Amino acid sequence: MVNHYETAFILTPVLSDSQMKEAVEKFKGLLQENGAKIDNEELWGLKKLAYSIDKKSTGFYVILQFSGEPTLVEMLETQFRRDERIIRFLTFRLDKYAYEYAERRIKKNVEQDNKNNKKAENSVVIDVVENEEED
Repeated sequence: MVNHYETAFILTPVLSDSQMKEAVEKFKGLLQENGAKIDNEELWGLKKLAYSIDKKSTGFYVILQFSGEPTLVEMLETQFRRDERIIRFLTFRLDKYAYEYAERRIKKNVEQDNKNNKKAENSVVIDVVENEEED
């Protein structure tokens, strides 16, 4: 039986960007190797924690939404516990209402990203035209 899950985990803030991305890729790969389908990935970046954890006041927040077998969660959480880069994690199963909400949120984020990309493309075109006129 395939269920929909969302896992949020916080990576230690002492990692570089490349180390953080490598850790995320490790867990995504682990899920995919065990038959999960990654539906969405959100890298929230470095955020302030609500309270100190291991004398750290910030951490890299990551959210992965995936579909897979229930046994997958136990294996994933075991790997989270073994990895010293993870300072907190939470995994939960999405019911049909939460899944529908997550799908709408993802769609809205994609549309917003597309709008931002179009604005960026238009500003680049304007800059190029202005630069050509100056020559």
